[in-house]
Amino acid sequence: MSRAVIVTGASHGIGRAAAVLFARKGYSTVINYHRSESEALSLARSLTQEGCSVLAVQADVSDPVQVKELFQRTEAAFGGLEILVNNAGISQTGLFTDCTPRQWDRVFGVNVKGAFLCSQQAASLFLREHRGKIVNVSSIWGITGASCEAVYSASKAALIGLTKSLAKELGPSGIQVNCVAPGVVDTKMNAGLTPEELQALRDETPLGVIGTSEDIAQAIWFLASPESDFITGQVLSPNGGFLI
Repeated sequence: MSRAVIVTGASHGIGRAAAVLFARKGYSTVINYHRSESEALSLARSLTQEGCSVLAVQADVSDPVQVKELFQRTEAAFGGLEILVNNAGISQTGLFTDCTPRQWDRVFGVNVKGAFLCSQQAASLFLREHRGKIVNVSSIWGITGASCEAVYSASKAALIGLTKSLAKELGPSGIQVNCVAPGVVDTKMNAGLTPEELQALRDETPLGVIGTSEDIAQAIWFLASPESDFITGQVLSPNGGFLI
C-alpha cells in the first residue's frame, strides 16, 4: 500500500496543521480544499520546496462525484492510500428555532455526508489491502452538546457514532477507525469569539489555555501512526481538561 494520506479541509486550521505534520513525516499528502484555493496551493508549494510529496486537490466533500475524483487523483498520483483524515467541517451558530432546513442540510452535508462519502471510497481501497486507517475529526460538542450550536453538535455526535460503527464493521478486515474530538482551539471557526469570551473559556479549562491546531494534529498523527495499531473505535479528546 502506498504511504499516502488524504486530509480533507486542509487549507487552514487543524487540517492544515495535520497535512504539514504528515508531509514532514514522509507521507505523500493530499491537501483537499473546497474554496480556499490560494491557501491550499501556497501550502503545497511551501511543502514541495521542503522536499515533501504533496498534491492539492479541490473537491466539495459533500458531492459524491467530486469525492470519487479526489480519490482517483490520489491513486493516480501516489498509487494508493494508507490513511484518511476526515477533517472538513463547517459550523452553524444561532438559536435552534431559527435554524432552517437548508442550514441543517448544509452542515450535515459537509460534516457527516462528507465523512461518509470519503470513508466509503477509502474503505474500498483499504479492503483490498486488508489494512488502512480512518481518523474522523469531531468536537467536544459532539460529546456534550453546545447551546446555540445544536446543528453543529448533532453533526459531530453523528461522526462519533459513525466512527464506532465502522470500527466494528471494518476491524475484521484490518482497518482501524478512530476519532479526535478537540476542545476549544484557536482556529478561524472560533475567530468570532470576543477576547472576553475566549478568556472565559480559558478560565473553564483546567490547563488555562486555548488549544492550537498543532495540538490537535499531534492527536490525529498518533491515531494514524503505528503506535495506535491496537486502538480502534475510540474517541481521543484533547481539550485541556475542559471536558472531563
